[in-house]
Amino acid sequence: MDEDRFNLDLRKFLKQVGVTSQREIERVAREGGVKGKVLRLRMALTSPDAPGLNHVVEAEIPLD
Repeated sequence: MDEDRFNLDLRKFLKQVGVTSQREIERVAREGGVKGKVLRLRMALTSPDAPGLNHVVEAEIPLD
């Protein structure tokens, strides 16, 4: 495996995930698509090629 290429591709993927996720979160918050004053979020990272990969991140963001 080419470590440099792998790191570049991984960073590109993570940047895409971060940017597109932020846009979607901001969109639903602006459009009033959130019930209550807290937005609970859950991000799951899985891969059909790596069955042992199951990483979950959860957070709560206050909206007031």
